[in-house]
Amino acid sequence: MNSIATRTHLRNTTGEHSHKGGLRMVAVFEALKGALALASAYFLIVMIRHDVDFQEAAEHILFSLHINPSRHWSQEFLHAANNISGTNIVMIGAIAITYASLRFAEGYGLWKQRAWAEWLAIISGCVYIPFEIYKVIRRPNELHWAILGINILVVLYIGWVRWDEIKAAQLRSTAQGAGG
Repeated sequence: MNSIATRTHLRNTTGEHSHKGGLRMVAVFEALKGALALASAYFLIVMIRHDVDFQEAAEHILFSLHINPSRHWSQEFLHAANNISGTNIVMIGAIAITYASLRFAEGYGLWKQRAWAEWLAIISGCVYIPFEIYKVIRRPNELHWAILGINILVVLYIGWVRWDEIKAAQLRSTAQGAGG
């Protein structure tokens, strides 16, 4: 086999570029999380600039979504809204912008199939898993289970992509050394 045929054969048998669709799906998901964080930050900044009563706004949100305000998580939401101050809004906004920037960078890198973004996705996904497990143990419900499951699947998928790409690089290196 000549050198070009060897490279083509390795590309087809090692799965190179076969992860493009999956990586782009994760990239879009990450970008949507970033957009949601920015939209939330914008919403909070607008509320503080209009001197909105956060307790009243939280009650309106629950009412609009037809959520029973006597439920435990609804009470926690109302309590958190009651404790929001201008300083907290700035901090929440800064955290949201930082989080969104990280998600957009990760999404861009995954879209472009960059190894650094794959590592970032694995690390950032693994950081959340203990907190998600804690939520499932503390308050098991469908949402917490779904979030945990999706996060584990994404981490496993990106880990598999990284492993596959490392193996493909090793095969290319071996083939170039042998053809050399």
